[in-house]
Amino acid sequence: MPVFQLDHRLFFPPPDLARADGLLAVGGDLKPERLLLAYRLGIFPWYSPGEPILWWAPDPRLVLLPEEFHCSRRLARKLRQGFFRFSINRDFGAVIRACAEIHRPGQEGSWLDEAMVEAYCRLHELGHAHSVECYRDDELVGGVYGVALGKIFFGESMFSRMPDASKAALAHLVAGLRRAGCVMIDCQVKSDHMMRLGARLIPGRVFFRQLALALE
Repeated sequence: MPVFQLDHRLFFPPPDLARADGLLAVGGDLKPERLLLAYRLGIFPWYSPGEPILWWAPDPRLVLLPEEFHCSRRLARKLRQGFFRFSINRDFGAVIRACAEIHRPGQEGSWLDEAMVEAYCRLHELGHAHSVECYRDDELVGGVYGVALGKIFFGESMFSRMPDASKAALAHLVAGLRRAGCVMIDCQVKSDHMMRLGARLIPGRVFFRQLALALE
C-alpha cells in the first residue's frame, strides 16, 4: 500500500489502506480539528523529532477493556492503604511534559516533541484531552493522559518516577472510565507492559467496528 501525502485539506484516507506496519499517511498538521478527526477514524500521530508528521492505523490493535484491567495484589494493597493520592486534569501540562522527558530503557529521546506537547495541551483546553495525576507526599510521581471521545479513551502515554506510580494512575483512570460507561481504552500498538495489565490485541476490523459504536 502507498503512504498518502496530506496537505492543508482536512482529510484522511480510509484507515484500512494503511501499510502492513500501520503507517497510513505523512504530513498535514496537528491542529485540533485534524487530531479529532484522526481519532474518530482510529488514526493517531506518532513520529520522532525532526521527522514529518506520521499517521498510523495499525492492525491488529492493542486495546484494554476496563473490566479486564489486571491490578496486582501489591498495587491493590497500595491503593487500599492510600499510598498514592490522585487528581484529574489538575496539571495536564506537567503530566505530558513528564511523559516527554522521562527516560525509558531502550529508547533514545522521546516522540513527544514540543509541537506534540502544545497540540495536546490545546486539546486539553478544548475539553478533549485529559490527565490523571498521581502524587506521593505532594510530589507528582506518575500520571497518564489521553483523548476521550464518546465512550472510548485513546491512551497516549504515561510516566512513573517511583515503582507502581504509573500503574496506580492507570488504575484510577480505569475506575473512573468504568463509572462513566467507557467501553474501551485504545492502547494503539503492542506493548508487553500493557498486556501484563490486561490489554489484548484484536483484529483491526473488530476495533473499527467497536470504535464506530463507541462514538455514536
